[in-house]
Amino acid sequence: MQTSDFLAPANLARWIDAMWEDEIIPALTEYIRIPAKSPMFDARWVEHGHIESAVDLTVERCGRIAPEGMAIEVVRLEGRTPLVLMELAASEGLEDKAPVLMYGHLDKQPEMSGWREGLGPWEPVRDGDRLYGRGGGDDGYAAFASTCALAALAKAEVPRRRTVVLIEACEESGSYDLPHYIEALAPRIGTPDLIVCLDSGAGDYERLWNTTSLRGIAGGTLKVSLLKSGVHSGDASGIVPDSFRVARVLLSRLEDEATGEIIADFHGEIPEGRKVQAAAAGTILAANVAGKFPFREGAHAVDGGPAELILNRTWRPALSITGAGGLPLIADAGNVSRPTTSLKLSLRLPPDLDAEVATARLKALLETDPPYGASVEFLPDPAGSGWDAPPLAGWLESAINAGSEAFFGPSAAHLGEGGSIPFMGMLAQRFPEAQFLITGVLGPESNAHGPNEFLHLGVAKRLSGAVAHVLAALASR
Repeated sequence: MQTSDFLAPANLARWIDAMWEDEIIPALTEYIRIPAKSPMFDARWVEHGHIESAVDLTVERCGRIAPEGMAIEVVRLEGRTPLVLMELAASEGLEDKAPVLMYGHLDKQPEMSGWREGLGPWEPVRDGDRLYGRGGGDDGYAAFASTCALAALAKAEVPRRRTVVLIEACEESGSYDLPHYIEALAPRIGTPDLIVCLDSGAGDYERLWNTTSLRGIAGGTLKVSLLKSGVHSGDASGIVPDSFRVARVLLSRLEDEATGEIIADFHGEIPEGRKVQAAAAGTILAANVAGKFPFREGAHAVDGGPAELILNRTWRPALSITGAGGLPLIADAGNVSRPTTSLKLSLRLPPDLDAEVATARLKALLETDPPYGASVEFLPDPAGSGWDAPPLAGWLESAINAGSEAFFGPSAAHLGEGGSIPFMGMLAQRFPEAQFLITGVLGPESNAHGPNEFLHLGVAKRLSGAVAHVLAALASR
């Protein structure tokens, strides 16, 4: 087959499909079996060795599909999680051009309960285009999709910029090790023109989705205590304030419990352009903006049309209680007024709000002047600021659309994401002139971090082709 024929989307898609079926899906099947929980969720991660196993697998299996000349190594800084570094030299004549930086991660969220019968976090199950199991879509596939895209360009003999791929191992813990690697590897990374991240979401599975913003996060543990020990509830209730009620009062300082609205301190200004994009995405997704979530019969979303719900999810703050302490299991709960209630708070922040400032404000809000003189302590988690993408350059917008049309059919769409990728804000500060393509496979029902997580294999294959298209477009400039 001639190079020009190979470049035809249908031929390239067939080659990518074969690469995924023969090499990548078997590799991801092995990867899902590895309980490579991020250090925040496995304090003994070094002793357990699961992250090392995931690193070894990624290096070995990416090596099978990498184009000739691509160097793959593990970089280690003392006391930190390892990092997989891949480097591919520029094509002849492009050596003086700025490089591309590609990113993904291989650490995972914990198991989570609620997996349906026959599924589990560490047991890969393929059902049609869905590969179930923890970490496949968030974000084990990224190393392989990145390598596949570069291999496709090499197969087609398409020129490319020098490319550096970073696969970290503590993203789910806030990427606290990554800045140290970026600093240590700065001479090898250079100053990229384009940063590609494959750790984001997709509004649907019908097109390429470009992520325009990410929310930040201010979280931690709120601990409320009034008693030195538990006492008989019949003796104490009516005299001793319940610690759960005091926690509820404190949370009302932050959130209107009737509407979920967060006080003004934690809001930002939503740019008009993002409102326009939210309206366009709302038109595409319509009822699926809320309908993609597994509501129980009779339950429904908060009030608002699709565009407003998108802005709620991407540009407005929102609180989730993700864990609790001091509460016994119902089967073990006697008639006791408990001494302490602890709640794990996850406060999502607008992309343009400084997370460190927000965390300090949250701590002061919760700890100042506690009801009944209760002992109140807020123990913050590391703060993570959000990110708002720079305006798309004309060439990149055209390439993203062309890649989507070639491999998906419809043009690309643009949407903010409600989650966080701590790496992005740091990169935006370090490389202020860079362009960004932030995309991913986490669409409806994919349920990253939750039960029944899956990787949509068809989307992952098409995304590999679309990314290759964008890399080729950059090289031709």
